[in-house]
Amino acid sequence: MLVLGMMSGTSADGIDLALARISGAPPNLNAKLIGHASVKFPDALRKEILRVAEQHPITAGALSQLNFRLGEVFAHAALTACRRFHVSPTRISLIGSHGQTIFHQGRPIPFFGSPTSSTLQIGEPSVIAARTGITTVGDFRPADMALCGQGAPLVPYVDYLLYRHEKLGRISLNLGGIANITVLPRAAKPRQVFAFDTGPASMLIDALVSHFTRGRKRFDKNAQLAAQGRSNRALLDELLRDPYLKVAPPKSTGREYYGHAYVKRILALGRRHHAKPNDLIRAATIFTALSVVDALNRFVLPKTNIDELIVSGGGAHNPLILAQFSAALPGIEVLPSLRLGVPEDAKEAFAFALLAYETFHQRPANLPSATGARGPAILGKISYAPPR
Repeated sequence: MLVLGMMSGTSADGIDLALARISGAPPNLNAKLIGHASVKFPDALRKEILRVAEQHPITAGALSQLNFRLGEVFAHAALTACRRFHVSPTRISLIGSHGQTIFHQGRPIPFFGSPTSSTLQIGEPSVIAARTGITTVGDFRPADMALCGQGAPLVPYVDYLLYRHEKLGRISLNLGGIANITVLPRAAKPRQVFAFDTGPASMLIDALVSHFTRGRKRFDKNAQLAAQGRSNRALLDELLRDPYLKVAPPKSTGREYYGHAYVKRILALGRRHHAKPNDLIRAATIFTALSVVDALNRFVLPKTNIDELIVSGGGAHNPLILAQFSAALPGIEVLPSLRLGVPEDAKEAFAFALLAYETFHQRPANLPSATGARGPAILGKISYAPPR
């Protein structure tokens, strides 16, 4: 099957798309990346996504409209990608659309007298299926949460298929808005794989860059701004006291925790420590790297031998982050995911193509050891294309 995966992360920069040719079934599943692309959100739409994801008020009607509008935007992105790949939509069997997360509460909290966890991804899959003429799988996370899992991370299933090695212990690290890892011990069985969100990745850095440049820049390309900043050990030490880092996995986080209120706290810390804008961007960048290192030292390396750290996501292009990994993790080789066949910016979209393929074939694709679910779950909901 030709399957198109679509992903928009917590930074809401736009939609990443990956076209894959997939055949077979685990453990002999074959997947080849054909092409990948990215389509940006219109500025006004991105601002509204971020506003809603920061838990600012929205009416039920406006949320419904946003869900359907994003469905149209995802569909347009899918058709745009088909043109870029020179592939007719009629040749594509399936779309896997993660959608746009606007709320994620992985651990149950009291709600109307009962502990409740929930997640909400929008970008109506039925609209995508209707506009593209391609059957679409969406809404992947609730099935895992219904079995008391955190609904995240889901990519570990794909990491296991791609990166499991008989002789090497590996960690797959994705640096999107949030940083998450999949731990693959040497010759791992599925039940031995574990994964969790380590903390922030580009989310805090991007927010500070946007704040200090008044929106003229969205991210710190090649860590140029951070490189101009000075290190502030006292400030960094305060950041590293973040309570989330000490929470034992399984755990997941997002904009609900590392959003606007968290950035305000960082800005206040910056004022207290007399940090200049680039000093603060540098601190957030190093904090991102060291929060990952902290997670490895705290929860992974004491019990698992690791040979390689495979890095994907936008943060994989940040030389300051990669330099911190190399310095702080002696004996572990730091590799971009491209070295193993999947470009850094295509990894998550590629993953949701694979997850959709498994859903279509009625096979479970969560890893309970990663999400904390009571058992396997067939992920997602299928929106069939209109009859031709």
